Amino acid sequence: MTQPPTPLRRGWTTGSCATAAAKAAWLVLQGHEPPASVWITLPSGKEVAFSLCQFSGTPDAPCAAVIKDAGDDPDITHGAMIRCTVRALAAGSGIIFRAGPGVGTITRPGLPLPPGEPAINPTPRAMIRTALTQANNAVPPDAEVTISIDNGQELAQHTLNGRLGIVGGLSILGTTGIVMPFSCSAWIESIHRGVDVARAEKLPHILAATGNVSEKAGQALYNLPDIALIEMGDFAGGLLKYLRHHPVPRLSIAGGIAKMTKLGQGCLDLHSSRSQADMPALADLAAQHGAPHDLPEQIKTSPTVAEAFLLAASHTYPLGSLIAHKAWEVAQQTLSPAPTQLDVLVFDRAGRLAGKADRPFAL
Repeated sequence: MTQPPTPLRRGWTTGSCATAAAKAAWLVLQGHEPPASVWITLPSGKEVAFSLCQFSGTPDAPCAAVIKDAGDDPDITHGAMIRCTVRALAAGSGIIFRAGPGVGTITRPGLPLPPGEPAINPTPRAMIRTALTQANNAVPPDAEVTISIDNGQELAQHTLNGRLGIVGGLSILGTTGIVMPFSCSAWIESIHRGVDVARAEKLPHILAATGNVSEKAGQALYNLPDIALIEMGDFAGGLLKYLRHHPVPRLSIAGGIAKMTKLGQGCLDLHSSRSQADMPALADLAAQHGAPHDLPEQIKTSPTVAEAFLLAASHTYPLGSLIAHKAWEVAQQTLSPAPTQLDVLVFDRAGRLAGKADRPFAL
């Protein structure tokens, strides 16, 4: 008998971990013994406990550390050491946030915080303010809060921070305090922030790509700066729906043959586990647009779009162009009524342009 799948375990954001470390450090600053664990309040109002793994620093500037547990999510920061050092400030100073080693600094406009600020997002800041107030007899304290992440600068090289103009390390993130395993939210959030930065910089043209090959090929075609590149991945819908309400002058979508086929068939989530190319539909489309009489049947029985593309090439049939136009139609419909000039680029696995569309079919 088949066993039901084991539910995936949720984890905690860097913001939640930093909040627990900040609260523990503040308690030590107030003369308490270093706690083994502390309770914090999530944005939902739910209270959760965190274990502390290390204390250091000085009596005037104690430091507490929490090891991040991202649950079953493939998070680059899973297992990272999140440290928080606090010290008291003069009355009336409020709570000031600093970026320690491994935490980035914002250098470009368009993000939730202005350039020059540490990359500690608004929700984690609010959580830390709440936690320190709780630990200070319900009185908001005057404190400097410095967050650091061991090896954060190295870990940040595997994120989008550099492209977003966040230098020196990772961001302290989270809107709920909870990491949902294998969720799309973090990636879609990074797409939105990339669009925000591009808009703030008043870029005339951005390129959103499904992967590295198509991104590099599209960038070479248009000679765009890195800041104009959006790592869309599989989340075409997350990009297009955001741009509908936050338009840019010009958008190019670049992707491989299979993913652009799925987009052209109306799929806005292009991940292989959540959408599949409809080969009979692709065959019918080719038949409607002048494919040789035997090619549609060959496409219909092809196991993959890649194989169908090779078959079309052997007949000198421009299947890539057909795919690009269908993808353009779906993307344009999703973008509407945003006044964005749109084109779609389809690349093969070697990065060669296989199709391009910037208007509807000319039948």
